[in-house]
Amino acid sequence: MTSPATLSAARTATDPTAWSARLWGMLITLCIVLFLDGLDVSMIGVALPSIGSELDLSTSTLQWLVSGYILGYGGLLLLGGRTADLLGRRKVFLIALAVFAVASLLGGLVSSGPLLILTRFIKGLAAAFTAPTGLSIITTNFAEGPARNKALSIYTVFGAGGYSMGLLFGGLMTGVGWRWTFLLPVPIAVAALVAGYFLVPKDEAAEEGGHDILGALLSTGAMLLLVYTVVTAPEVGWLSARSIGSFVVAVALFVAFVAVEKRVRYPLIRLGILRKASLVRASIAIVAVAGSYFSWQFIVTLYMQESLGWSPLKLAMALLPVGLMVVGSAFFSDKLVDRFGTGPIIAVTLVVMAVGYVLFLRLDDHPSYLTMLLPAVLLIGIGWVGFPAINIQATNGIEDEEQGLAAGVLQTSMQVGAAIVLAVTTAIVTSGAHTDTSPAGMLDAYRPGLVFAGVVAAVGALVALLAFVPKFRGRATEAREPEIALAG
Repeated sequence: MTSPATLSAARTATDPTAWSARLWGMLITLCIVLFLDGLDVSMIGVALPSIGSELDLSTSTLQWLVSGYILGYGGLLLLGGRTADLLGRRKVFLIALAVFAVASLLGGLVSSGPLLILTRFIKGLAAAFTAPTGLSIITTNFAEGPARNKALSIYTVFGAGGYSMGLLFGGLMTGVGWRWTFLLPVPIAVAALVAGYFLVPKDEAAEEGGHDILGALLSTGAMLLLVYTVVTAPEVGWLSARSIGSFVVAVALFVAFVAVEKRVRYPLIRLGILRKASLVRASIAIVAVAGSYFSWQFIVTLYMQESLGWSPLKLAMALLPVGLMVVGSAFFSDKLVDRFGTGPIIAVTLVVMAVGYVLFLRLDDHPSYLTMLLPAVLLIGIGWVGFPAINIQATNGIEDEEQGLAAGVLQTSMQVGAAIVLAVTTAIVTSGAHTDTSPAGMLDAYRPGLVFAGVVAAVGALVALLAFVPKFRGRATEAREPEIALAG
């Protein structure tokens, strides 16, 4: 008689996507943590008015509740991915998740603006370690091909779902009390921490390697300063001495970082990895998707709530189809990748997303949801369906010991790139004197920002489409040859 264990092993051998219960448990645990990371980026926006009213915080102070998280998240992603590769992925993941849970709890208890901002910054720091580490745990536990494609599709759908469902959860939690937007993640993070302790397999620290302390300081300083500058530039002026000086210092730090990485024995980032065309294209695509969507969401939130008087929950329900499409794509995105490859999916979804932004330009001060808003929302949501393909494209062909690094590069591109796109959008919307505060007048002020979001998505689609042009495809092939020599 054949035992159940033998049958299970036989099924796994013939079907690489037939996973054990423990492997499924590990994947779901990692997915939940990534969902919390994405949720924390977008959920806080709905609660800002309530927080400002209760704690008597100015608008400029409130924006740091969003920017503080981005500063921590975007500034330390590269270090987070490399630390996981060096010290052990399981150890780094569990420690960072514990810090995230504690910071969330403190954020729901404090009643001081600066302390609230500090907890947001610490949560961003923790997410900078959990996000790339979780991705590298998956890519090192699932073989490249159908199994990894399926795992990454499910994983990244949860991440995209966190970003796209943030408004809904923010609206629900703010209705109860703004502190619940901080407290909601606590029990979920604690449960994930316990599950991760038992389900994430132990791994050894790298046998060879060292800590590039100087490179870490330079890269982190450059990222933090760059994000800080683009976040504050709309307020102090893009051409002010402060903004220009900060940009110059950020560039100088980046130049110094590159010089150090070329000379240090154990670099924080092997510069040769940036020659991998697929990673570069994926990084541009993820900036296009996240940057355009966050800009669009920012404008829609302001216009619908402040100009049209929509409640946070009504707005959340209006944008709910985006989240539902993202969640639904978990059932077929890996099959699309297996059949068509990552490139076509990324190109098509970005083109459709750009069309959605164009359709949204029809918005007026008495919008019909079914005929005007819903078609655009559905097309924009399709852009997130391509999100798993972007992550798969970025990590395919990367050695196991550099999976955390590749994940860090991709996530850094997303956070820093999206912050830059959003800052430019804000500058476009707020430039000039807008004396007409009627819904029609405010829409005129917001429309250039909507156009810019569409342009960003279109540029991302163009870069993805260029991979199918023989001339550029040949260059991409040539670009991979020196990397093989470096690796050897």
